[in-house]
Amino acid sequence: MPDYQPVDLTKCYRLLNHGPTVLVSSAHGGRHNVMAAAWSMPLDFNPPKVAVVIDKATLSRQLIEASGEFVLNVPLQPQAAAVLQVGSDSGLQVADKFAASGLVAMSGHAVAAPHVAGCAGWLECKLLREPHNQQQYDLFIGEVVSAWADPELFANGHWQPILDDAKRTLHYIAGGHFFAIGDAFDVSVPD
Repeated sequence: MPDYQPVDLTKCYRLLNHGPTVLVSSAHGGRHNVMAAAWSMPLDFNPPKVAVVIDKATLSRQLIEASGEFVLNVPLQPQAAAVLQVGSDSGLQVADKFAASGLVAMSGHAVAAPHVAGCAGWLECKLLREPHNQQQYDLFIGEVVSAWADPELFANGHWQPILDDAKRTLHYIAGGHFFAIGDAFDVSVPD
């Protein structure tokens, strides 16, 4: 597993800006969980904030509401089967979704919720409680308090050229279908 390095919080939104499917990890009271989420996004810059939709009927939601924290993990192409599994299984029925899916939990830095090993990046978040949004829309807002990335993939606030298909992030379409991030290209900014 590569060493990962801190990401400047002023640039952490770029880990999500391209719309990847994420894994939401959470922990509370000796229990941890992981779920897939296709609906997440950067929300603000200073302080950095993210939004993610988490259904009322999930263990992740219970753990996040109890602990007040979560991690958005940006998985890679080789993790697609595990992403689909943790997005399909319920933590209310599966005792340990990490073990069942083959994903490995790693300790976080600023929150108790675990990181998922092998991801491109991790955004550690403190929940900004918005009861109306949470109840009405299942929308959770988190302030990013710490961010980390695989420096081979994301360094100095920018995604690096990805030459290895195994290092591409995932974009869930539906019905078990994914896209992986494509090739990068540059366009000159008009004067």
